[in-house]
Amino acid sequence: MAGERQARLADRIRVILAERLEKGLRDPRLGFVTITDVRVSGDLQHASAFYTVLGTEEERIASGAALASATGMLRSEVGRQLNTRLVPTLEFIPDALPENADNITALLRQAQERDAEVAKLASSAKHAGDADPYRTEASEDEEQ
Repeated sequence: MAGERQARLADRIRVILAERLEKGLRDPRLGFVTITDVRVSGDLQHASAFYTVLGTEEERIASGAALASATGMLRSEVGRQLNTRLVPTLEFIPDALPENADNITALLRQAQERDAEVAKLASSAKHAGDADPYRTEASEDEEQ
């Protein structure tokens, strides 16, 4: 039951934050931010919001600073729309998912290239060792 309530509250907070960020904050440092996930603690007192920023590393850092400075305003917006007795504290954490996905894509590309090299080598490879001196073409035909 608590897990279901946590999930509903986290989803609701994610929607509220996304809608508020879509309307815009009056902070020029804020770039194109997407709230990817929100996780709420078991006692519903703390919410961690994961976000990604489209842009350069400087834009990511500036957007993180803008979110940190707007945390109080965003928490009050969440409290206004949640109608709960206690409003969870908000923490904004940069989501590492895009970087991990890029890393996995690069690793898969390397594996594919190596597989192609191995297949190329295998196509021209011969069996190790000498040919069987006792095996003749006539004995091969009899086995088939």
